[in-house]
Amino acid sequence: MHLITCPWCGTRDQAEFTYRGDATLTRPDPASANAPEAFFEFSYQRTNPMGWHSEWWHHTGGCRQWVKVVRNTLTHEIAATGAAHDVLKVPAR
Repeated sequence: MHLITCPWCGTRDQAEFTYRGDATLTRPDPASANAPEAFFEFSYQRTNPMGWHSEWWHHTGGCRQWVKVVRNTLTHEIAATGAAHDVLKVPAR
């Protein structure tokens, strides 16, 4: 069983959360000249990082807030959690 600490609800079972993606990406500007290509890259071209990574999780079985999680993709260890606006420190790889 893996636990995730929600900033609003406290520590909960991972089953209450839904993984929603990479928290390091920045949405492209829709007004840019290369917007179609940029949105294709943003939507479909993903890396598969090994080690520490910042991710979005949605607390679907609880408060329904977005939680930023720093998780090791190899061990599933969680180093930090916070609100969407929080800047979380990612451990060195």
